[in-house]
Amino acid sequence: MPKTKLIGEVTPEQILQWKDKYGEIFGIVVDGHICYLRKPDRKILGFASVAGKISNVKFNESLLNNAFIGGSEAIKTDDDLFLAACSQLGEIVTMKEAELVKF
Repeated sequence: MPKTKLIGEVTPEQILQWKDKYGEIFGIVVDGHICYLRKPDRKILGFASVAGKISNVKFNESLLNNAFIGGSEAIKTDDDLFLAACSQLGEIVTMKEAELVKF
């Protein structure tokens, strides 16, 4: 049985192009739709943090909109798809462990 194509799905070649340009690429799949996000940088996180002062929803909306590089636009515009995608956004914001050393 052939794999069902997701709404917004791109080719593996497109993903490789994005990886060359942005580094890590993430996909969020919701109800037959997929969107692709790049790993957020400080600028994207800064915008999201400012928006987050208004509400958590605005934080997620800013993060999704600014890290979005392709796929189904419905994930950004349909409330049900958006809210489902928000549950995964925390997974793309990862930080390395740091250690404070006092001398």
